[in-house]
This record gives sequence, structure tokens and C-alpha cells, in this order.
Amino acid sequence: MGVRKLIVTGFGTGYLPASGTWGSLVTVAIFLAVAWVGSCSSWAMAQWAMVATAVLASVACVAFGDFTERTWKKKDPKYCTIDEVAGQAVALLGVPVTLPAGECTWKGWLITAGVCFVLFRIMDVLKPPPARQFEKLPKGWGVLMDDIMAGVYANIVAQVIFRAGIL
Repeated sequence: MGVRKLIVTGFGTGYLPASGTWGSLVTVAIFLAVAWVGSCSSWAMAQWAMVATAVLASVACVAFGDFTERTWKKKDPKYCTIDEVAGQAVALLGVPVTLPAGECTWKGWLITAGVCFVLFRIMDVLKPPPARQFEKLPKGWGVLMDDIMAGVYANIVAQVIFRAGIL
């Protein structure tokens, strides 16, 4: 597998069943790996990791948009999961990693990651407006922007859930 295919397929996740879910889990794994390294003190580091993940995955998705369409002869093939990597990173940006009592624990990281993951997958499948309309953008922009918008929607809902103390 060439480097471009490895990147576009989210490190091979595009070849797995339910490829978008696996692509999203790449980002969740990065988020949780940062948590494991530094626990609560690494929240800022986790945010920078999500910014870097979103930017790098977005750039790759747009840069390799022509390649993706030519390789799989489709506008947004299921094999391309780098867009889910980017969208999931947006969903995790700035979301608090605490429990209602205010303590920050491994459990808090898992809850935050899980809620953001589920919300992103729901929004990615439903594609509320204007997410679906973004799919019509040319090349890699159309592949990417519906997932970025799904990430924004998931982030907004997660912010409300966690900041309102619902979870």
C-alpha cells in the first residue's frame, strides 16, 4: 500500500467493515493516548493533539482529493476515512474532561471520548444541514467538509451535555 493510500484510508481503517467508525476511533485513540501519558494535566496537550490531528487530516484529505476520487472512482468512497479522523478531532475540541464532582479521572476521559465519539457518528450519519450540502463541494473539500460540520454539531451537543452537568 502506498503512502497516499495509507493516509487517505486513515492508516488502513478504510478497508475495515464500518470504515467510518474505525476512522473515528483513530482519533479517539490519539485522544486517549495523550490522556494515558499525562492524565488530567494533559488536557491542554490533548487539545493541541486534536488541533494538529484536525489540521493534518484536513490538509491530507483536500490534498489527496483527486487521488481518492481517481483511485476508487467515487466522490466520497467508503475507503477514505481521513475525513472521519478530522471530524472526530473537531468533535473533541474544548470538551471538558471532568465528572460532575469536579474530579478529573481516567473515567472522565473515557466518558468524554465515548460521548463525543457517539455524537460524531450520529451527526456523520444524519448529516443535518448544511453538512449534506457540503458534500457537493469539489474534490477533497466535499469529502472533508461534511465531516467537519458533523464534528462541529457533535461538539456543540457535547459542550451542552458536559457544561450543563447532564453527564
